[in-house]
Amino acid sequence: MLKELFTKNKKKKYATIPSETAKQDVPEGIMTKCPDCKKIMYTKELTKNLKVCLHCGYHHQMNSSERLVSFLDENSFSGINADMVSENPLQFPDYLEKLEKDRQKTGLNEAVVTGIGNVNGNPVVVAIMDATFRMGSMGSVVGEKITLAIEKADELSVPFIIFTASGGARMQEGVLSLMQMAKTSVALKRFSDHGGLIISIMTHPTTGGVSASFASLGDFNFAEPGALIGFAGRRIIEQTIREELPEDFQTSEFLLKHGQLDAVISRLELKDKIGTILAIHQPGGELNW
Repeated sequence: MLKELFTKNKKKKYATIPSETAKQDVPEGIMTKCPDCKKIMYTKELTKNLKVCLHCGYHHQMNSSERLVSFLDENSFSGINADMVSENPLQFPDYLEKLEKDRQKTGLNEAVVTGIGNVNGNPVVVAIMDATFRMGSMGSVVGEKITLAIEKADELSVPFIIFTASGGARMQEGVLSLMQMAKTSVALKRFSDHGGLIISIMTHPTTGGVSASFASLGDFNFAEPGALIGFAGRRIIEQTIREELPEDFQTSEFLLKHGQLDAVISRLELKDKIGTILAIHQPGGELNW
């Protein structure tokens, strides 16, 4: 039944799509060109379609605010630990100034948003990483916020869901950032031992220390189509093993084919499918087709 859940096809009707060619005098931001199929569409229609290309299904990057709106029930989100900010323990040059620029640019204090909400009426604790802030890099505050979110899910006895999007550990914090891999992993193990449900949803990109720790430790490990997922970079691996890697190496589809993911799920179907899993795992829950 679980296999049927992830292979069921849903036909969707889309709004009228504009021509491939757009006038040069169109105001900036009105149109968006898909980096995959190169076709042009109205940004407004792309946004309504959860930033999934209306032509080829390419998943454009989402920030944390967009994910909260698209994934959680309306007005159900309550943030936790939003005021936590990073220090500069290694006195890395210009680190605090760069963090402040990212705060002003994104409106976020750090590269992950955590809180409590509902998915189709099912209560959850969520952690949503945001690649617009320091490329979603994992520093001490990111690791601490994720750990506290896991502990909140344990306290409330509700599932924990994490959306990952990261370039890996934050180099400006050195070994302190690497320690977050162990800290978050231990928190997940404790939560799992208490019977907690963990759902990891990997988005583009999920790399480095994030992919090697909490991103891969879900009871269900899912990914969006076409997401880059891996530890070391493709070029480094090829130089190390002295072999050419497959063209689709480190994509979500490649990982699914090799048993490292449970499913690749379109963003258009994600909320309903996660909602079904959550309903099944409620006390007395059952699957209703």
